[in-house]
Amino acid sequence: MVIPGAPILQRAMATAAHGHGSGGDRTWKILTFVVALPGVGVCMLNAWLKQQNHPHTQPEFKAYSHLRIRTKRFPWGDGDHTFFHNPHTNALPSGYEEPHH
Repeated sequence: MVIPGAPILQRAMATAAHGHGSGGDRTWKILTFVVALPGVGVCMLNAWLKQQNHPHTQPEFKAYSHLRIRTKRFPWGDGDHTFFHNPHTNALPSGYEEPHH
């Protein structure tokens, strides 16, 4: 059974789903610049202000047996530091590194 006007209705729905002619792309562009980017900026400012009020201190090192397990050495450097090692926040199996000043 053929419904008169069905192909036209189907084409209109497909066009609207892809955003053609509905202005959807303009809406998302406006939302990006008015909501998303300022929101990211406010979150970054909040994190920076909180960090300024609470300077970083290293927690006490506890040699838990289930953490920092090394079954084989890393293929770079001295073999004990991870690829993205940060001596201020990442401990080695033997403890934190002494700062080099």
